Amino acid sequence: MVQYKQSFSLYGKILGMLEQSEDKLENKAENASNGSVQSIDRALDLLECLARSPNWMGISELSSATGQPVGTVHRLLMTLMAREYVARDSRTRRYALGPAFRLLAGAALRTPNWGEIAAPYLREMVEMSGETANLAVLERDRAVYVAQAQPVRMVRMFTEIGNRVPLYNTGCGKVLLAYQPEYMRSSYLSGTGLVPYTKTTITDPELLKQALEQIRQNGYAIDDEEQEEGVRCLSVPVYGMADKVIAAISISGPSSRLDSERIATLIPQVKRVSASLAIALQAAQDGTSQA
Repeated sequence: MVQYKQSFSLYGKILGMLEQSEDKLENKAENASNGSVQSIDRALDLLECLARSPNWMGISELSSATGQPVGTVHRLLMTLMAREYVARDSRTRRYALGPAFRLLAGAALRTPNWGEIAAPYLREMVEMSGETANLAVLERDRAVYVAQAQPVRMVRMFTEIGNRVPLYNTGCGKVLLAYQPEYMRSSYLSGTGLVPYTKTTITDPELLKQALEQIRQNGYAIDDEEQEEGVRCLSVPVYGMADKVIAAISISGPSSRLDSERIATLIPQVKRVSASLAIALQAAQDGTSQA
């Protein structure tokens, strides 16, 4: 009887060990799968960043724009270069999209060259305001700067092309969020932590909801030192086909220069530039689709 009990006890221990081993193997496989997916996600972030930039980019710039460690960026770039999705200038050690990416994308599927198309309109905004002009688009739950023009003055605002910023506390971000479908706005408000960047950052979801409604009624948004103290921003939407907002343009500068009176005079001018830019973007897209 004792021998049977010992046998059953040993059998139970063996089964337990086998089940634990199986669980470990499954967890290891799952972790490997997640790691692989994460690598793909990071590689796509790099490609998207390079696609938006009008210039070749260095590793540190890509690291800053995507939020990835420098070592990770370097390893991914080596793989992408081997497959010719990324090209490297050996003299400047900077990177751009390679021939494999362009072949894969195809001429008809290319996104607008934001920097080239928007450049004259952003320069016009700089001339009228004396401040920095920006163009941003929506990417997931962030606003991404894709083009910029700067004034010739000592104190001016600057952000790197490809920089991602929150939607709830920036001028362009609030515009892009305000014109999303209601279900997307609700999902964002319920799923995003509204962290205070400054004392004027809107951190109450209900107040932000009201602010977004006001933006849709007025046709513009103001970042009143909500992301950075001492900096104010005026932003308006850029419309595409079927009156869908596809981008946002903005003027940003020191609050001392962009006071309420100054912003009031700039609103109709920036809206006019936005309408002209929308026509140019539509013409570019029509030309691409016919090519």
